[in-house]
Order: sequence, then structure tokens, then C-alpha cells
Amino acid sequence: MKWRQLPLGPLQTNCYIYSNEEKECLIIDPGGDANKLTNILQQQHLKPVAILLTHAHFDHIGAVDDIRNKWKVPVYVHKNEKDWLTDPSLNGSQFFMAGAVKVSAADELIKSEGTLTIGNFSLQVYETPGHSPGSISFYAVEAGIVFSGDALFAGSIGRTDLPGGNHEQLIKSIHDKLLTLPEDTLVLSGHGPETSIELEMERNPFLNGF
Repeated sequence: MKWRQLPLGPLQTNCYIYSNEEKECLIIDPGGDANKLTNILQQQHLKPVAILLTHAHFDHIGAVDDIRNKWKVPVYVHKNEKDWLTDPSLNGSQFFMAGAVKVSAADELIKSEGTLTIGNFSLQVYETPGHSPGSISFYAVEAGIVFSGDALFAGSIGRTDLPGGNHEQLIKSIHDKLLTLPEDTLVLSGHGPETSIELEMERNPFLNGF
């Protein structure tokens, strides 16, 4: 399995292309710049099989419809944010200068933790709310990576001052779900550089003393 980080959209949100040897791929959090993302996929002869959303804030969903419609693939989001894709007041876009962001409703709702199998891909889903009520993280066991969305960053954590945010809940999510992963697990966040569980356990100032 291979992965590529691609900052997209008005806030340069990290989109991830997670691909296998058959040139199939999952698109995680396509935040915008659909033409740029499409060109890269075509240049690398990659075929998306699904779009996964760690959560439905506007800066993570901007290119959803373009990619979905071009490749005819399903979009997955947690059930707690099923209405956010179509509602700028929920996805936060109405509060920012970027303008209202609305995309079509998700095709598949993730209703609980467990194994998510899509074609030849298998991911463990962890509910990691706090940044938003439907925030989830996708753990690729064999690859040793976790797509943490805006829950955990290198040296920081997600903001909790947006609708549905809860600081105490986020801290608990990180400790109970993410920091229990193997320490060498690579953390691929929604913003900024990659990090590891070990580094965040040792150095993240928001997690010390919990």
C-alpha cells in the first residue's frame, strides 16, 4: 500500500490518496482543488473506489462531488454528520470568507466502530469525536498508519470551538483510541506534517498530564 499527502482547498487541508498495487485508491478528505486532484489521479493511472471523510467540515469536503461524479464512487461519512454535507451552517462554511459549501449527501453512513472493507481495502474505524461529533479515524493495520483527521496533529490537537466541539471529549478520544495504537504508528493528520503516536505521547503539550 502507498499513500500520498496532498494539501487542497482554501485551508490547505490534507487530502490523502491511499492506493494498492492494482492502482485502486481511496480518497480521504478531498477538501478542494478538484482539478488538481483529478490531474494527479489521472497522471498516476489511479482509480478511486471510494471517498472517506474523517468528518464533514467544509475544508474537508470541497471536491467531494467532482470526484464522486467523475469516478462514480460512494462517499462515506459518520452518521452523526449525515446532514453536514448539505448544510453550510453545520459544516462551518457559512462562518468563513470562503463562501457556502454544499455537496450532495453521503452514499454510505458509518454507524459504529469496526472493520470497514471496500474492495481490497480494509480499515479499522475509530470514533474520535471532540473536534466534531462525527469525527472518525481510519487505521490501516498492515500499513501502520492512521488517518486522524482533525483530532490529532503534530504537536497539537483539533480546535473545539466550532458547533459540536468538545475539548474534554477530544482529549478522551485521543487517549482512549489513538494513543493506544502501536507507538510506531504513523499519524496522517488533516493539517500539517505527519507524526507518530510515540512522538505525540512524548511531546504533544496538549496531552501531557492527562
